[in-house]
Amino acid sequence: MTTQLFLSNLGFFVMGVLAVAGALIAVSQQNLLRAALGLILAFLGVAGIYFMLEAEFVGVVQILIYVGAISVLILFAVMLTRGLMQGRNSAHNTQWMAAAGIALLLFTILAAVSLGANWHIDASRTTVGDMIPKLGTELLTTYLLPFEAISLLLLAALVGAIVIAREENQ
Repeated sequence: MTTQLFLSNLGFFVMGVLAVAGALIAVSQQNLLRAALGLILAFLGVAGIYFMLEAEFVGVVQILIYVGAISVLILFAVMLTRGLMQGRNSAHNTQWMAAAGIALLLFTILAAVSLGANWHIDASRTTVGDMIPKLGTELLTTYLLPFEAISLLLLAALVGAIVIAREENQ
């Protein structure tokens, strides 16, 4: 094993551990602010994996959209709902066992599908050239409706956070 391959595998492993650790922090913390910070850590780990896979555009988008916009939106919503931050409402969900069972079932199904999939890559179908202009054209022509639906979803989340904050202050 060459040094470059070893370092590449080590970096991939470190980013994977970072993503899993952040996800575990996000789902195990009782404090919503700490859970949101764990989610940011998980997003950064996933972005690191994208960079290790030489998908720099997707990695940058992951950082800009998820780490930047979504995480700030979540932190904004958490800060606006002071009742959850001050401990007046319980942050615990009594159905965590059912959620853990469903997550384990989903993991089992995904593992079975990915182990049974044919991962053979056809080398004759590789793309040449810069894919970013092609991706931008596809996002703004073919996939314009889902792109706009995501922006409306983010707007609805922001309006919902403001409504919840106003209800708790009254």
